[in-house]
Amino acid sequence: MLEYYNYLKALHLIFVITWFAGLFYIPRLFVYHIEAAQKPEPDRTILLGQLKLMTRRLWYIITWPSAILASVFAIWLIYLMPSWLEQSWMLVKLAFVLLLFAYHYKCHLIFKELQKDVIKWSSNGMRIWNEGATLILFAIIFLVIVRDAVNWIYGVIGIILLSVILMLGFKMYQRIRNKNSNA
Repeated sequence: MLEYYNYLKALHLIFVITWFAGLFYIPRLFVYHIEAAQKPEPDRTILLGQLKLMTRRLWYIITWPSAILASVFAIWLIYLMPSWLEQSWMLVKLAFVLLLFAYHYKCHLIFKELQKDVIKWSSNGMRIWNEGATLILFAIIFLVIVRDAVNWIYGVIGIILLSVILMLGFKMYQRIRNKNSNA
């Protein structure tokens, strides 16, 4: 089985990438959905119908299957290399993967609400939510690449700084957007 290890690892990575692609794009579609709900008719009905179709296809054809396949290949890799579970970086990575599943599940709940035209989020709140997958991705990638050389203090500071930079970028975008809409 070990001769297939690199093939399994490649497949795992491919499905992780497509999973994250779905998780990056779905909140963006949620933002559009929330904003389309505020449009006048007939734009509202046309846009909401199209956005529901797009999110449904993205969610069930790309994101969910990718999450499942990434997980299947990950479990298979751990089965082949059980010693990974003895390494601290892997345990921390798995904690972030659990956080990723929680993020995915929350996106699923938001998806189901929007499919029923239940809007509980503002478009700005959803833009902030959209950065969650980015933070999780950064943490996982650095853990996998750097592994044992990770200095946890610098890692935590780095994630906090990244969060601050993302929030500042969001605030700048919000100001520019408000300025352009008022002009």
